[in-house]
Amino acid sequence: MPSMPISSPSSLSDLRQVFLSCGGSQYTGEPVTHLAHALQTAHLAQRAGAGDALVVAALLHDVGHLVSGHAGTPTLQGIDDRHEHTGADLLGCWFGEDVTAPVRLHVEAKRALATDPRYLRALSADSLRSLALQGGPMTPDEAAAFRMKPWATASMALRRWDDAAKNPDWRVGELLDFWPLAESMARR
Repeated sequence: MPSMPISSPSSLSDLRQVFLSCGGSQYTGEPVTHLAHALQTAHLAQRAGAGDALVVAALLHDVGHLVSGHAGTPTLQGIDDRHEHTGADLLGCWFGEDVTAPVRLHVEAKRALATDPRYLRALSADSLRSLALQGGPMTPDEAAAFRMKPWATASMALRRWDDAAKNPDWRVGELLDFWPLAESMARR
């Protein structure tokens, strides 16, 4: 059953508070919290040498889940919460396309990457459920067209970090370790 969405953050400080107050909740269908997942994804982006905007996108890519208001595991209820659009739209209040586009496209990136059977076999059970709800793997022609889009490469990198950032035993810092970078990337 859906719960009430949290009030939409009206400032970057409010956005940080969303992560601090809601990020400790279980990432639905995965063995980590939302905040741990966000931190691990950002850490993987940094470790890969991603630019600052893509590190911020990695940190914030699933904020749409936190503000959607869906309780439990939406995929088990047959719900695609379209978190990529909710998140990118929200982040557009403070960030440019270099942050919002990879966030918006990270689900399409999963669908494109899922044309590779090895990628598909490595997805978690919840990622497989959400993939089915999101349209399933793209056809080879759709995946080729996706790869030609601006931001496709960045969104596929984000997607791979996202998939790898679900380790319950991995501690990679605190939100405040990454937040100054988010503040520096925000439009003034």
